[in-house]
Amino acid sequence: MENREIACYNYANLGRHKVRTVDFQVSESTSSELKSIARKLMAENLPKLFIVSFLFVVIATIMAELRFRIPGTRDVYFLYMERISAGTPHSAGTFLSFLTPISIALVAVLFLISGVVRVGFISYCLKAARGTPGGYKDIFNGFLLPAKVLSILIISTILIIAWSILFVFPGAAAYYRYRQAYYILLDDPGKSALQCIRESKLMMRGHKVDLFVLDLSFIGWYLLSVLITGITLAALPFSVPAVSIWLSPYTGLSRAAFYDRLLDRLAV
Repeated sequence: MENREIACYNYANLGRHKVRTVDFQVSESTSSELKSIARKLMAENLPKLFIVSFLFVVIATIMAELRFRIPGTRDVYFLYMERISAGTPHSAGTFLSFLTPISIALVAVLFLISGVVRVGFISYCLKAARGTPGGYKDIFNGFLLPAKVLSILIISTILIIAWSILFVFPGAAAYYRYRQAYYILLDDPGKSALQCIRESKLMMRGHKVDLFVLDLSFIGWYLLSVLITGITLAALPFSVPAVSIWLSPYTGLSRAAFYDRLLDRLAV
């Protein structure tokens, strides 16, 4: 049995068997190593990788633009931001109360499409990280498991919000706790959403800070992306997230390598 197959088997039996704790820590140097692997993979998968990334970014941008252009949504957004800047009490519930039921439903559908496409892009990055030839259609792999993808999205969001009510730190910890759920689902589509979430929780035990360090290492790229997107938005009637075409596969492959390293260490 291959190492990753052993690791996946172990995670499938976490509820019945005690599995050894993964013993690697993602220090700043290890984070650099994962990013170096990602850059190497990017070079090896040209030009298809950037074409897939372009499709992903275009779809995500269109979904975001449509959400912002649903009748009344733009006005609601600016009104909500005014309340925040004025120090008026506000909450997510306050924001939703400004929208009509139809607008809320449309926003939810667009969020779902964005989430499913994101899972498809994760699928492509995971294949690329493992040296498996991926195809353009992989970006739509999430649509093969829409119910489970939606369930993971809803359940994890509810859990993150619930923990966030207590304080910011528990909410952030919950966010990282469930980050591997989609990878686990892609490795074993037969698992339920709850199984994926539970196994992600166990998988990330002791490693939430590790993934945070990896995420933090991309902060410069994120700031550059926001800056360039803001400049294009000021000049054009729509945003052009050009940096994201490079950044999406860079982060996607780095996180896929992180997930595989967890599996490899577990299989040792």
